[in-house]
Amino acid sequence: MNRNAYVFLLTTALLWGGNAVAGKFAVGHISPMLLTMLRWFLAFLLIACMSIRPIIRDWKEIKPHIPLLAGLGAFGFTFFNMALYSALNYTSAINVTIEQAGIPMVIFLTNLLLFGTRVRPGQIFGFSLSLIGVALTAGHGNFARLASLDVNFGDALMILAVLLYSGYTVALRFRPSIHWQSLMTVMTFFAFLTAVPFTIWEWYSGAINPPDLTGTIVVLYTAVFPSLAAQVLFIKGVEYIGANRAGLFINAVPIFGTLLAVALLREDFQLYHAVALVLVLGGIWIAELSGRKHARANEAGVP
Repeated sequence: MNRNAYVFLLTTALLWGGNAVAGKFAVGHISPMLLTMLRWFLAFLLIACMSIRPIIRDWKEIKPHIPLLAGLGAFGFTFFNMALYSALNYTSAINVTIEQAGIPMVIFLTNLLLFGTRVRPGQIFGFSLSLIGVALTAGHGNFARLASLDVNFGDALMILAVLLYSGYTVALRFRPSIHWQSLMTVMTFFAFLTAVPFTIWEWYSGAINPPDLTGTIVVLYTAVFPSLAAQVLFIKGVEYIGANRAGLFINAVPIFGTLLAVALLREDFQLYHAVALVLVLGGIWIAELSGRKHARANEAGVP
C-alpha cells in the first residue's frame, strides 16, 4: 500500500511542478482569473461525463456535505490557483515551486494545534530543514530580506497560496465517504462557480486577457493533469498514508518544477536554489523516514 502511495504522490508532485511552469507560460497569453475559471470548468465537464452513476448513488451522502465540499473546491482549487497564477506574474516558476514546499510544515502545525496529531522529533527536524529552504527561496538567498519584510510581491502571494492549500489538505479529513469521482465532480463544480465572480471582476477592471494558442494549450494541460489526475492521486495518497506523510511529498514539487523551469523556460538556476533544494530533499527524506518508522511501530503495537 505504501508503494502505491509513493507512486501516486510522486506523480502528483511531477504534475504540480508542471502546473507552475504552465502558469509561467500563461503570462501574457491568458489572464490568471480567466485561466482559473476555464481550467475548472473544463475539468468539471470532463469528470462529470464519467460520474453520473456515482453522483446518483452518492447523492444522499453528498447533500448534507455540500457546504464543506464547496469550501474545499473554493479554497483548495480556486483560491490556491488564483494566488499561484497571479504570483507567477511577479516571480519565477523556480521560486514558486520551491515555496510550495512550505505546505507540509503548515499541515503538520495545523494538525498538531487543532487535532493533537503526534509529531516525531525526526519529522520536526526534517520539516525545519524544508522550511529553511523555503525561507531561503522567498528571500532570494538573503534571510535579511525576510527579516525586513522585503519580499517580492509574487513570493508573498505564493506564501498565501501555501496557507490556502494547507488548510484544504487538513480539511480533507472531514470529507464524506463517497466515490472519488463524486468527490471530484462536486469540488470542481464549486471551484468553477467560485472563479466566475473573480473573472467578471477581471473583465470589468480591464485586466482580462483572452487565451491565444499558447493560453489554450495551458488551459487544456492544467484542466486534465494538475486539476484531475494530480488531485485524484493526492486524495488517494492521503487515504493510504495520512495527510501528514502525504503532505511531505509536496516537497518533491520543487525538484520537478525546477528541472522543468530550467529545461522549458530557460530560467536562471542560482546557488541559493541549489542549497534550498538540498534542504528540501533532505527534509522530506528525514521526515518520511521518521514517519514510516512510527507507522510501523504503531502497527506492531509499540507506543
